[in-house]
Amino acid sequence: MQSSVLPIYPTSLVPPKSHSFHAKVHLFLPNYPVFAGSCCNCRPRMASLGGFTVKSKMGASASGDNGFCTLVEYMGKGGIDVGDDLVVLFSHLQYASKRIAALVASPFNSSLSKQGNVAGDGSSSDRDAPKPLDIVSNEIILASLRNSGKVAVMASEEDDAPIWINDNGPFVVVTDPLDGSRNIDASIPTGTIFGVYKRLVELDHLPQEEKAMLNSLQSGTRLVAAGYVLYSSATIFCASFGSGTHAFTLDHSTGDFILTHPGIKIPPRGQIYSVNDARYFDWPEGLRQYIDTVRQGKGKYPKKYSARYICSLVADFHRTLMYGGVAMNPRDHLRLVYEANPLSFLVEQAGGRGSDGKVRILSLQPVKLHQRLSLFLGSLEDMEELESYGDVQQKVNPGYEV
Repeated sequence: MQSSVLPIYPTSLVPPKSHSFHAKVHLFLPNYPVFAGSCCNCRPRMASLGGFTVKSKMGASASGDNGFCTLVEYMGKGGIDVGDDLVVLFSHLQYASKRIAALVASPFNSSLSKQGNVAGDGSSSDRDAPKPLDIVSNEIILASLRNSGKVAVMASEEDDAPIWINDNGPFVVVTDPLDGSRNIDASIPTGTIFGVYKRLVELDHLPQEEKAMLNSLQSGTRLVAAGYVLYSSATIFCASFGSGTHAFTLDHSTGDFILTHPGIKIPPRGQIYSVNDARYFDWPEGLRQYIDTVRQGKGKYPKKYSARYICSLVADFHRTLMYGGVAMNPRDHLRLVYEANPLSFLVEQAGGRGSDGKVRILSLQPVKLHQRLSLFLGSLEDMEELESYGDVQQKVNPGYEV
């Protein structure tokens, strides 16, 4: 793995929680409600900001009276109580994500991304060959998982094979460390995707390489948690622990991820489709018919759909989760283990569906670490309508890169 020199940042990404409620609440838009979860036993509060009144359904948190609920508080015994091991793991994952967020926003990231591509796995095209920025992000996550003491094996899109970390770690982590990194020079949003499984203790007797691979090839139905981090105008840590999907926003004044979107519910219908429709003439007939139908307002939902496409999977998925509709890549391009399974888990926990165009993503059994497939994610009714067209998987790759 290529080593990289990280830029120097302030000594602490997590300053003391000394900021008042008024100092924190200005980070949010006026009249934008910020909700806390059950961990906070909320009592409504109001704050006046220069003539604006901000209503907030927040009360004293598990660790103080600042009225905000952090990611760790939400996961802990005062919240949903997912267990100490998972809390420790996520505290290290959020630390890694803050380091990556600082790296992505740094003026030094441009020079890192221009150092040239490094050879990836043999199946990767030049377009997918990891850049140094991907490698740095991968190293940050690996170091954090090692330090947690809670992870047996990490499988990453940037590595040819899984890395065995700890014989006694209860969890397995699969990750795409920096999705969309090729867009960084244009300041397009990027993201980290991850999924968490329990270690298969029944495999402990096998050789290390074999048990590392088998632990990493678990079906998505066995996920115990999954998430993504969106590095954009805000840094959003969106996660599910099997009881809904929740988003936390990074407060740069304290270094905390604050619960801002509890219990996300994707609308049953959206009005947006997200796909590179410049490739329309390469699509199968069913997908062309579906897109033609919905953008003319002749589908089951009698409104004309709009196209919104960032070409950054985490960003396109995040918008779809918030507003509804469908985000898709009809080619056999995205990876089942690192991208499709975690994001399908999240969208299902929000009431939507993840599919390869024919069957539920989470029902698929991975057979290769870097296995690719078509991916469709979105609102339940939109996904059912899309699948009803039958022929939506693009099986021909004409040789284009994007």
